[in-house]
Amino acid sequence: MPVNIHPQSIVEPSAQLGENVEVGPFCFIGGQAIIGDNSRILHHASVEGKVTLGRENIIFPYALIGGLTHDLKYEGGQPGLTIGDGNVFREYVTAHVATKPDDFTTIGSNNVFLAYAHVAHDCQIGDHLVMSSHSALGGHVEVGNHVNIGWGAGVHQFCRLGRHCMVSACSKLVQDVPPFMLADGSPAEVRSINKVGLERADFNSSEIELIRSAFKIFYRKDLNRSQALKYLEENFSIEKEPVLEELLSFTKSSARGMA
Repeated sequence: MPVNIHPQSIVEPSAQLGENVEVGPFCFIGGQAIIGDNSRILHHASVEGKVTLGRENIIFPYALIGGLTHDLKYEGGQPGLTIGDGNVFREYVTAHVATKPDDFTTIGSNNVFLAYAHVAHDCQIGDHLVMSSHSALGGHVEVGNHVNIGWGAGVHQFCRLGRHCMVSACSKLVQDVPPFMLADGSPAEVRSINKVGLERADFNSSEIELIRSAFKIFYRKDLNRSQALKYLEENFSIEKEPVLEELLSFTKSSARGMA
């Protein structure tokens, strides 16, 4: 089907729009935008900058996708933003391009960003993130798949959120959250495993109990991080347990420390 562009929108001539793309009234689509098939840009939304948007994305009113980085180190050029398929950007969401000319902010597929959520420059986001209203990711944050970020949470620059973790509402996160864990507070600390999220994702009872055991070793025993890693490696068959292997690999590579 042809592109449906409302006559009261502005689409710069060099923008590339796929099949069956809908652009509502009072939208702005910049000349470097590439918008995939079956995507919908609703009224008053903007896609500007060097943005590649995949298929079947929907951008709600007043969202700004591809805005210029807030980073004061920006020195010009055309950094980019790459977005996968099937994402939902609700009202007033902002997602910024990277800072350096050849770099990209990256957002995967099937993510949901609720009203007023903010994705800063150079973030690297996987798939199936649910990011609640008024939450924000600082620059260079890395987010794994199937992460849940609660209302009003703030994530400091360069933090990492492991796969299937959750950051509770109103939390202030300044360190990494390991996979499968739930962090809460200001500053946020890991309080428990993300049990509900794991069950919804069809982790079996054996995997959940292994994750619970690892949580107790890291957060309930009187051990520092190195001691906890050593304890796990000496008492569990890590190579036979993918969830433990993932958890340990993430922990070992943490530069900011663990929440």
